[in-house]
Amino acid sequence: MLTDLWPTFGIRITTPRLTLRLARESELADLAQLAAKGVHRPDERPFLTPWAEGSGQDRAREVLVSYWDQLSTWEPDAWRLSLTAFREDLPVGVVSLRSRDFAVTREVTTSSWLGLEHQGQGLGTEGRAGVLALAFDHLGATDATTEVFTDNHASQGVSRVLGYLPDGISRDRRDDEVLVSDRLRLTADRWRVPDGMSVAVEGVGPARPMFGLQP
Repeated sequence: MLTDLWPTFGIRITTPRLTLRLARESELADLAQLAAKGVHRPDERPFLTPWAEGSGQDRAREVLVSYWDQLSTWEPDAWRLSLTAFREDLPVGVVSLRSRDFAVTREVTTSSWLGLEHQGQGLGTEGRAGVLALAFDHLGATDATTEVFTDNHASQGVSRVLGYLPDGISRDRRDDEVLVSDRLRLTADRWRVPDGMSVAVEGVGPARPMFGLQP
């Protein structure tokens, strides 16, 4: 079975409305077409990298490239787990967890995107809560960080709900402008599944060595 050879395919996270797991090849076209239809409004630029600002075909192909890249470059000391969020078996977006030297640092970084039609419904909060439960409750993370533009109110709101605290700022170049992002940090002692939300995580045990951890 594929999960015997690549155990992260066996990880499955369930929240009240979502199932988070690695997409199979047969599901990639639907995920790519979701991105092609848009992941932010035309007047927004919520991502530092411009992957979502090209044509629909550009966005679709970038989703495929990103999927194959995270699998082909995976190392236990440098990994990125990009889980597709499914709602009633249809993809609604991607939630990612990444780290370097995780076995030592115990720190992860999260990022995500949702198709436009699925935004504003609280799914971003569910998706991030799901991967945080994986990180803190099953992989033993001590810290989770994220960076978000100061004017990205939706992502800022998700972070506040989940208990992140300010951790400084970062300044990055995009084209000919300087962009300021808020760095936010959530520590294990502050992590709680939000009230009224349940999160179930399965299939982590066989995948632990892929994260640089003991079985």
